[in-house]
Amino acid sequence: MKSCWKKRELTFLTLYALLFYIIIIRRSLQISRDYHHKVSGLRPGWLADQLNDTSDAQWRNFRGNLPVLTAVFGIFAFVAYMLRVYCQLKARGMAVVWLLISLIYLTYLHGACIIFILSIASANFLIVKLFARTKCFSSALWVFNLFFLIYNRIHGGYSFSSFGHHWAYLDNFRGTFRWHICFNFVILRMISFGYDYHWAHHGSHFDQKKHIQRCHICKAGKVCYLHLQERSVPNDKFSFSIYLCYLVYAPLYISGPIISFNAFASQLDMPQNNYSVRDVSWYGLRWLFSLFLMELMTHLLYYNAFAISGLWKQLSPMDVFIIGYGVLNFMWLKFFLIWRYFRLWSLICGIEAPENMPKCINNCYNLESFWKNWHASFNKWLVRYMYIPLGGSQRKLLNVWVIFSFVAIWHDLEWKLLSWAWLTCLFFVPEMILKSLANTFQAESAFGEFIFRELSAVAGAVTITCLMVANLVGYVIGPSGINWFISSFLQKEGLPVLGGMFMTFYVGTKLMFHIDDAKKRRHQHST
Repeated sequence: MKSCWKKRELTFLTLYALLFYIIIIRRSLQISRDYHHKVSGLRPGWLADQLNDTSDAQWRNFRGNLPVLTAVFGIFAFVAYMLRVYCQLKARGMAVVWLLISLIYLTYLHGACIIFILSIASANFLIVKLFARTKCFSSALWVFNLFFLIYNRIHGGYSFSSFGHHWAYLDNFRGTFRWHICFNFVILRMISFGYDYHWAHHGSHFDQKKHIQRCHICKAGKVCYLHLQERSVPNDKFSFSIYLCYLVYAPLYISGPIISFNAFASQLDMPQNNYSVRDVSWYGLRWLFSLFLMELMTHLLYYNAFAISGLWKQLSPMDVFIIGYGVLNFMWLKFFLIWRYFRLWSLICGIEAPENMPKCINNCYNLESFWKNWHASFNKWLVRYMYIPLGGSQRKLLNVWVIFSFVAIWHDLEWKLLSWAWLTCLFFVPEMILKSLANTFQAESAFGEFIFRELSAVAGAVTITCLMVANLVGYVIGPSGINWFISSFLQKEGLPVLGGMFMTFYVGTKLMFHIDDAKKRRHQHST
């Protein structure tokens, strides 16, 4: 009886979802056609004489440089592979090879500004070596890195002329890419190196035997990323050459994914074997298909152009919801493509980094799941190097405020990002409290299980609504648009849209429950 009812519910939920996306896509196509002459950032495209939405600078630059990047990384991968095979190089040798390759790459990107990167990195190396065995290590490491994180942004990466007129000529050789933007990732790596070196001298609490018994990858004779991350490398791997190679490793330098020092140094010796040539090829083909989907979206649906142009203020509440929802999906696919492109080249070169975006944005119904599956490698970094050192679950309610404030500052020094961070925390705290209460609840009957599932779906709908509002404030309307947003959706025309939006998120959450149930059944059959 229960199974029959669930099948009927799944049929209804699937039909509702199909109807929802048909309505969303039709209306998106309509408003894109009606307003294409009013939005900015559209350029002639290649698909059926359609205009292409290139309003997002990050995507425009990445897309425009794809042919050059692909050729450059192809050459880098070939040279590194040939030197490894014919010279039989191990960690130190490959570190020197990749360091030289990466410095050539950085010289093209940043020109003379590479001096700033190497100077700050060298100073960080000295601080780690001097303070690693002292009680003030964490304070010294964080103060140094936070200082340069903020100071670099305030001064826009510095000018050579500020250090003296005889250095001013170097300002004419600043490369093609602002170094202080990429340096945010370098800071994460400098902190990772520092803590991994510090913990190597204080013993690790990682139980390798227990982990291997539980991990299906390690059981199969391979080594999973968690094992690589938690297992300390020998002391000789913490050399200056391997450290610099880790900071500027070309395939992951611009945008990650973020990899810990332990995991990186381990794979210099033994290249990753979790992905076969066939696996990497399939990974690349899936990426190409995703790129085609992105091209379809930007040629037919001008979501980001609406957000950039501020034209959403002239639209109805229903259309604002569609644009907001579309922008989030555009952002997800943009980062999905950028991160997986660089991870693909890293895999080809023998270094496995954590996967960002392992789960679709439309398959997350709570904030914790969303952040674990968005910038997933950054989330792993935050847990390892911030959340646990700050006290972990014992101070969870306080830690989220510190961590999300850091995430906002790490992205950029903007009030709208801090607003996004604090709004997310406001929504996160009630979720954590409710989740801890839900974990203590045991449904003793079928009716009790039904009620619990319905309440969980309602909570999921509330969470998705809050998440959407927080991201709209952070990336579309800004803090100044909050009053307009609230007044528009609380008027007579906006209330039905708000109700429909909530109902849709409720249905979506229940559909995600069915997906989770199917995954659990598959896992049980496989074990």
